Amino acid sequence: MSTAALLLALAAAFVHALWNLLIARARDTEAATAVALLVAIVAFAPAAALIGDVETAALPYIAASSTLHLVYFALLAAAYRGSELSLVYPLSRGLAPVLVLAAGLIALGADVSALQAVGVCLVGLGVLLVGGLRTDSDVRGIVFGLAIAACIAAYTLVDSEGIQHGNPITYLELAMLTPALAYAAAVGVVKGAPALRAEVTASTAVAGLAMFGAYALVLAALRLAPAAPVAAVRETSVVIATAGAALLLGERVGAERMIGAILVAGGVGLLTV
Repeated sequence: MSTAALLLALAAAFVHALWNLLIARARDTEAATAVALLVAIVAFAPAAALIGDVETAALPYIAASSTLHLVYFALLAAAYRGSELSLVYPLSRGLAPVLVLAAGLIALGADVSALQAVGVCLVGLGVLLVGGLRTDSDVRGIVFGLAIAACIAAYTLVDSEGIQHGNPITYLELAMLTPALAYAAAVGVVKGAPALRAEVTASTAVAGLAMFGAYALVLAALRLAPAAPVAAVRETSVVIATAGAALLLGERVGAERMIGAILVAGGVGLLTV
């Protein structure tokens, strides 16, 4: 893996963790998510229109991805409203690749290598530590983390096929267009336009740009290196986000949860081997 690819993958991890931290720290996570999504689709619309290059065959995948992303963002915003990022983020990002691997085994009958088996065990142990082994664990956050992981796994499987029929930037713009508009409209109806206007800030604008930016950095890294090492480095976002939750959000991230996040990141890394 070249130095350039390594730096791009690390940058993607930081940028992805950044937008999650910015959304989690917002006064109104749902309104902030809605505004960030609108910023993202507006900012990248010119590039998508200029590039084009999406086949008709991509449309069913775009429709499915749009639905899954709408559910994903709704669950994520709701999760951050009442639960800690240092719980939700590692659970959702760590379990999603495990679910993707499981789906591949069921659908394709693929073999699991020894390293992948170890990776699954590490993710499982890490998830237990992140979720907490105490009776007062945040069950709500754990349930949201599991649901979000399922959404991530589902749209990952859909997009891995859909992206074969179009340019990634244009494909992502089209897949995000409906969720952005629908979610913003729903938040506007439920909370009112003033709630949306209150979250039109520099912070949410950066979050919106980072949503697309993280993916663009991953694509750039994939042009320079194989998918496996890029994915492994990208998952350091689990550790970055957990540490950021302690430093920026004031969450009480103990040694147990931090070690769990590290195990999750390491386990996911092994799943890509």
